[in-house]
Amino acid sequence: MKSNPNNLPALVERPIQYVGQPATTYTLQSEAESTSETPLAHHLWILRLHRWKILSFITACVLATVIISSRLVPSYEATATIDIDRQTPPGIIGEEAARSSVNDADQFLATQVKLLQSDSVLRPVVQRYKLLEQESPLKGADQAKLAARADAPIVLKKLKVSRPPNTYLLLVSYRSPDPRLAADVANAISQSYIAHTFDLRYRASSSLSIFMEKQIEELHAKMERSTGALVQFEKELNVLNPEERTSILSARLLQLNTEYTTSQTDRVKKEAESRAVSTDSLEAAMAAPQGESLRKLLEHQIDLQEKFAQVANQYGVNHPEYRKAVQQLAEVQRSLEKSRRNIADRVNVEHTQALTREGMLRQVVSETKAEFDKLNARSFEYQQLKREAEGDKKLYEVLVRRIKEAGINASFQNSSIRLADAARPPMKPVYPNILMNTLLAFLFASLLAAGAAVLVDILDNTVRNPDDVSRSLNLPVLGTLPVVKNWSKRLSAVITNGGSLGTAITLGASEDHAISAFTESIRTLRNNILLADFDRRLRMILVTSPSPAEGKSTTAAHLAIAHAEQGKKTLLVDGDLRRPSVHRKFGFTANSGLSSVLLGEVKWPQVLFKPEGIPDLDILPAGPPSRRASELVGAGISDLLEEISQEYDLVVLDAPPLLGFAEALQMATCVDGVIVVARAGDTNRKAIESVVNTLKRLRVNVLGVVLNEVKRDSSDGYYHYGHYGKYYQMAEAEK
Repeated sequence: MKSNPNNLPALVERPIQYVGQPATTYTLQSEAESTSETPLAHHLWILRLHRWKILSFITACVLATVIISSRLVPSYEATATIDIDRQTPPGIIGEEAARSSVNDADQFLATQVKLLQSDSVLRPVVQRYKLLEQESPLKGADQAKLAARADAPIVLKKLKVSRPPNTYLLLVSYRSPDPRLAADVANAISQSYIAHTFDLRYRASSSLSIFMEKQIEELHAKMERSTGALVQFEKELNVLNPEERTSILSARLLQLNTEYTTSQTDRVKKEAESRAVSTDSLEAAMAAPQGESLRKLLEHQIDLQEKFAQVANQYGVNHPEYRKAVQQLAEVQRSLEKSRRNIADRVNVEHTQALTREGMLRQVVSETKAEFDKLNARSFEYQQLKREAEGDKKLYEVLVRRIKEAGINASFQNSSIRLADAARPPMKPVYPNILMNTLLAFLFASLLAAGAAVLVDILDNTVRNPDDVSRSLNLPVLGTLPVVKNWSKRLSAVITNGGSLGTAITLGASEDHAISAFTESIRTLRNNILLADFDRRLRMILVTSPSPAEGKSTTAAHLAIAHAEQGKKTLLVDGDLRRPSVHRKFGFTANSGLSSVLLGEVKWPQVLFKPEGIPDLDILPAGPPSRRASELVGAGISDLLEEISQEYDLVVLDAPPLLGFAEALQMATCVDGVIVVARAGDTNRKAIESVVNTLKRLRVNVLGVVLNEVKRDSSDGYYHYGHYGKYYQMAEAEK
């Protein structure tokens, strides 16, 4: 019979019941609904599963930590406090306190921390207390190595320098097995640091004083040169103070300019008067400054003319009064003409004098201005020489004063760093802290153990429980078979004793319970396979596995027995022609079997075996092993199975493993359904996935997966074996 792929959706939709867990059902999800994420509950279950290992590891780590910590040499820590003032201390003479910028507080204190850990600070203390020999002794070292370490920069591993936040304090801590030594070293390092900073300031002041003393000779010579140049310049100018001489010339030039301007105005005025009187005009002469006398003469002439007019009207020409009046009038006219000529001459003279005076003033102004310009030009040079001489003199005086101050201050340096709190020998050791070490050991051991357990679980690619199959492979789990120790020959012993699958045999109580649990698991597997398909009845099923030694033959044998116990005619076919094993499990010899039938040597009813105690079960052994298994199966397996299925209610075909054997695929296409048996904790997930994908490509009806050798602690909440054992013990007790 060919498999019907249409049966797969019906199988997917039906609930699948695990053995011993009737209340829990699992439904196969489609690939779109499946998820590969591991739930948190699974990780918690892993932790519970390995809880004793985790607790043992944690306990061992904690005990080892306590033992090691208690055996360590205790170490004491003493701390000295140093106060650092950001204000620079003033000197004794001439210096004022200066506060540095507050923006570089962190950089300043970090610099002090590094300075405190420097070789110059630590070396005197190390040599005094021989700390290097205590921290890292060099036993048996040669002289060269000892000398090299003595010359190398000193680093104290047990020294710690810290700064409390938002303070200008430095905490100098040192650890030592001796509390007194720890306190002494902390105080000594603090004092060495203070002394080192004082020495730095002293050397800086001394260096400055020495430098200034070297420079003062050059400055003195420079001052003498500049002073001599100034004196020589004054001699060349023939003046004591060119600045005063320049001021005098400036005032004189200003006065001469004023007089020259006045003379120009007067000359213009006189020139106008001269031009006016040069016209012989009486009115122009009268307009002149000397025209007053001419005006009086003109008024007298007017009076005489009036009188002459009266005399001429009253007396005749020959009258003496007339002649007298004529003489007087002529005399006045002569005086008037003479006075006009005198005024004209005087105006011309004054004009000439004004013109001469203007020329003289022009010449004097030019000479004075030239002298002023010359002196002013030399005055700039004089000012430069004077400033240089005064600057050199002032700098020399300041330098002399600073040299004296630096010499005094170098001997009286005041440090801004002081020991605020000296270290004292501590009472309790700070190392080892057994409580803290124990807590840390517990914490890290817990994290390491839990992480290791989860990591091992993540790296484990095998299927261990039904949850792994459902979550990672998206396959239904038809059932689970528990682990049964010492399984060999159990099946033959049951059949030989004439019992059925559920018959008890003489075993220990725990082994008897295990076999009983296995028997119940087989029955549950049978029901899950045969009762869940409502569309049609399965006539032929194939039991296979991804690889050998996973329990497929045992599962197939017990499944056939369980089906035959119900009075159903059942045939178990050993299809593993390469390595047959069914005949060994039932305890008979198979000289002929399926291989003989496929070769046409015998008919299949002739090679059947009927085990005692199970009347409805027939077995078709594989017969002699053959390397031509794939050729034999391909020749007539389909027709043979079709013929056999007509005679039996169920045919169980034990096929070889699917990976690496071609005949298993040929057989799978001839049955109604395929069961894949996987060994819990051993079968790789990829192997099962590869098998299922191969069967799906051939359109084979994969019924599901059967997990074999499932342990009690293989899954979270999977306790049916324990429940079955308790139930079995209660039943035995009632008897």
